[in-house]
Amino acid sequence: MSKSFLVAPSILSADFSKLGEEIKAVEKAGADWIHVDVMDGHFVPNLTIGAPVVSSIRPITKAQLDVHLMIDYPEKYLDDFLAAGADIITIHIESTTKVDECIKVIKDSGAKAGLTLKPGTDLSDIKKYLPQLDLVLVMTVEPGFGGQSFMEGQVSKIDELKKLREENNYNYLIEVDGGVNASTVSKCKNADVLVAGSFVFKNNYEESIKLLKEAK
Repeated sequence: MSKSFLVAPSILSADFSKLGEEIKAVEKAGADWIHVDVMDGHFVPNLTIGAPVVSSIRPITKAQLDVHLMIDYPEKYLDDFLAAGADIITIHIESTTKVDECIKVIKDSGAKAGLTLKPGTDLSDIKKYLPQLDLVLVMTVEPGFGGQSFMEGQVSKIDELKKLREENNYNYLIEVDGGVNASTVSKCKNADVLVAGSFVFKNNYEESIKLLKEAK
């Protein structure tokens, strides 16, 4: 029996003038998670949203809120995002010297903790944290902006993460974010969760999500 991917539309590509409607629409169309890209203009060269937006969308969806923090010193803001209703929080190892502390705070709250691999970050840099993680996010574009092209050179990280999980009985899910669409989804076969922004929000929501879920 073949698996079905979990699909997490990224609201970075949604119409923010009707964000609530957009989220309800993709959830109705089959989205499993809602991916929330938080950028501070420092860790990445773009500025997006904060905890108040997460708080405002929490009541309108039953989907898991998958919050990707592309911010410096995430330990300063974890409590805000957890209180806002984040189900999953993913941070970057380059953004803090307190990775263990961040993972503990997230997990102690009952949420799920993840680490992100930027294209330039080697998998070996996060290996020691893998036993603690619920999620590893593999970026197949440079973080900071939507609409970029899929970087095939990152696929080996997805494959290696699956291998390490099987060999060590780890429990993390493997998530892929960046340029995921009908042409690139086949390269993500060893992942569990697919983040898609432009591919979902710029096309028919239901058709796009169904295509990703059922891809082989």
